[in-house]
Amino acid sequence: MIRAENIFKSFGETEVLKDISLEFKKGHTNLIIGRSGAGKTVLLKILVGLLHPTDGSVYYDDVNFTQLDKKSVREIRMKVGMLFQGSALFDSMTVEENIRFPLDMFTNLTLKEKRKRVNECLERVNLDGSNDKFPSEISGGMQKRVGIARAIVLNPQYLFCDEPNSGLDPKTSLLIDELIRDITLENNITTIINTHDMNSVMEIGDSIALLYEGKVAWQGNKDEVLTSDNEILQGFIFASPFLQRLREAALGNQQ
Repeated sequence: MIRAENIFKSFGETEVLKDISLEFKKGHTNLIIGRSGAGKTVLLKILVGLLHPTDGSVYYDDVNFTQLDKKSVREIRMKVGMLFQGSALFDSMTVEENIRFPLDMFTNLTLKEKRKRVNECLERVNLDGSNDKFPSEISGGMQKRVGIARAIVLNPQYLFCDEPNSGLDPKTSLLIDELIRDITLENNITTIINTHDMNSVMEIGDSIALLYEGKVAWQGNKDEVLTSDNEILQGFIFASPFLQRLREAALGNQQ
């Protein structure tokens, strides 16, 4: 579990986050949604320790992450997997080398042990035999799966995903969502996903927090999205005519 308590963040005189308190549960896909500029990326960076809050605290289970020294922060980060927007693979490295990178950085495993773990992760994301390919030789969806394999290679307890479906077609996006959800459940990971993809919200939103102008405007789950009377949520979600029709149908079924 990860918990944010009364998080504020300012850059100069601009206050970006305003008293954010959220709990992200273990074994759940926890989504942070909101329009561009709402503060999603800043919050994600604070949660993972790339930015320090102006005020407030972040807890990993019962440990106050914001007050740890560098050595203790490093120990926590070894339990963290990160899937970056655009995959962020090293172009000059093969698929195997990209996935093995965290093992090279943070473990003393032998090369044989590292390759065994890489192959386990490749199998998990359905990319067996892709070890020697370069990122330029595989599709965007495959690159994203390599990114997921790299994110889980250290068996993380916490997984952060920044816009995991960015640039992907709807069918591939669905496959990535399902993969992230399944890995979360299988390993009981605390997964936090920063997204504006409404398909992700409706498919895997176990817990959803909507940010609006730096504040938490709504919290709920995918089953509550369609019937919520929160005006900010409605304005964000139901800009799509298709989702508006889904809402009307859901409300009709309640009557």
